Amino acid sequence: MYKILSSISEPHDVKRMNFNELNSLSKEIRSFLIEKVSKTGGHLASNLGVVEITLSLFKSFDLERDKIVWDVGHQSYIHKILTGRMNEFDTLRQYGGLSGFPKSCESKYDAFETGHSSTSISAAVGMARARDILNKNNHVIAVIGDGALTGGMAFEALNDVGYNKTNLIVVLNDNQMSISNNVGGLSTYLSKMRLDPGYNKLKEDINSTLKQSSMGKNIASSISKIKDSIKQLVVPSMLFEDMGFKYLGPIDGHNLKDLTDVFSMAKRIKGPVIIHTVTQKGKGYNFAEKNPNKYHGIGPFNTNNGEVCVSSTISENYSKAFGKAINKLAKEDDKIVAITAAMPDGTGLKDFSLNFPKRFFDVGIAEQHATTLAAGMAKEGLKPVFAVYSTFLQRAFDQILHDICIQNLPVIFAIDRAGIVGEDGETHQGIFDLSYLSLMPNMTILAPKTTEEVYPMIKWAFDSKSPCAIRYPRGGCDTSLNLESKKEFNYGQWETIEDGKDICIIATGKMVEHGKLACDKLKEKGINIKLVNACFIKPIDKNLIKDLVDNNYKIITIEDNILHGGLGSLILEYINELNSNIKIINMGYNDEFIPHGKVNTLYKVYNLDVDSIIDNVMSLM
Repeated sequence: MYKILSSISEPHDVKRMNFNELNSLSKEIRSFLIEKVSKTGGHLASNLGVVEITLSLFKSFDLERDKIVWDVGHQSYIHKILTGRMNEFDTLRQYGGLSGFPKSCESKYDAFETGHSSTSISAAVGMARARDILNKNNHVIAVIGDGALTGGMAFEALNDVGYNKTNLIVVLNDNQMSISNNVGGLSTYLSKMRLDPGYNKLKEDINSTLKQSSMGKNIASSISKIKDSIKQLVVPSMLFEDMGFKYLGPIDGHNLKDLTDVFSMAKRIKGPVIIHTVTQKGKGYNFAEKNPNKYHGIGPFNTNNGEVCVSSTISENYSKAFGKAINKLAKEDDKIVAITAAMPDGTGLKDFSLNFPKRFFDVGIAEQHATTLAAGMAKEGLKPVFAVYSTFLQRAFDQILHDICIQNLPVIFAIDRAGIVGEDGETHQGIFDLSYLSLMPNMTILAPKTTEEVYPMIKWAFDSKSPCAIRYPRGGCDTSLNLESKKEFNYGQWETIEDGKDICIIATGKMVEHGKLACDKLKEKGINIKLVNACFIKPIDKNLIKDLVDNNYKIITIEDNILHGGLGSLILEYINELNSNIKIINMGYNDEFIPHGKVNTLYKVYNLDVDSIIDNVMSLM
């Protein structure tokens, strides 16, 4: 079925192919991607859009020497297929299997491990300068999307490399969402002309001759000004040119011949080059072309109708619950505003953006800006909510601490995908937010145990008039447990769900479900223990903890977070102040990064499943 694709075992196999073979290979790759991702889930649309770019890079460069840095990295599937990992794609994003992002432990061709946006140019510049210092002679290529250019780090890197004239090639993959898609003969002609060795030689000779006299210098200066004025009118390049880059494009990102020609020419240019390619996200699969956002990151789906395979007893998810809650509250209060960093759909803000367009702000992939934007709004009396995935909020650590907490500004962080998210792996697991937020003065941290608690929790956060972080997991809650949702919250007060003797489980957020399941199973054995919902992570409920200590309870804490600096650490610190020697077991993630895999698999591997909780209870007994 994949005759050409099956013949590829290393990058040089691609270099030897002619363009007819490469065009046939591109079709096979798309079929292969659709087949495999439909079974494992993954990032489909973005990979379908970079098939020709990847093939042209492999055709033009020598990956035994040259380095490709993929921004974010979720569009590196073709790169993986062409570097000897085709036969592992059945394990994509599964525990112990192939990662959905570049991993140097998988292949020497994965030059740099990426997972967050806007980082590729900085990494590539570092690698290029290391090359120069070590007197090596290889090319470094950064591939970055137009959406990633909204990240400030990308512009910091562009500014640096353009000023210092480091030899670097940046491939801008523009899927026509952010940057002008002015693809035409004039732009292509100008790009080819400016690249042509004869043209550049002629230009240098003319400039050299003219600059030998004062009159010639004036003529050269006038010609340069006229040229720049014309370029401003006809070429959408001056932003990059003014930053010190040679701009090439726009180029059809699905034309293998044009791409390969431009890449080959770019190799001969001294200094930084930016190649602007225009692609179609989801190209080659009708459903992904029509709805690229849906197929950006998707679970297993039916290839015939494009529908996602769903088999779950989970209720509505937390993202939707948040969206409903913020919509309801915004109808009652016109000072409420919502902010997202390029994820209105993923964070549940789509309806808010439609219902309150003047109070909705999508700032692009710019979490630092989003955070300080919220601070400015709060300073002037608005009530901002920044909805963001846990892993991406890490990028705004300084802004939360310095711009919000120091001034004690009432900004709410709706932290989605907190805890383990599963198949995206190390770069996306949201297991650090409790630790880095808990150390910040003035910050309050909460976690709902059910989707129904999202609304009253956000309402409480608005009334608190101080910085608040509300963290919740990916997906929904298990309605079969019949956990009663709290309607009101009081500052720092926890909830006792099950009463019992001798041993107390203190759980927060998603882990309350695990605690409840463990209690139910223990009841079947005639063992009744106490279960407490730590709905506030900061502050902890010192009165309840002191009562447990006074009554000689042994304590198990459970959190979907790294142990250092998390809920268990805060409880231990306070118990230490009480000079108590009661037995405590903290359950969470140790000092390590958690790989990709299904959520329930990872819970079991890292001893956060129900059986592990029961084992700890039995050990304490």
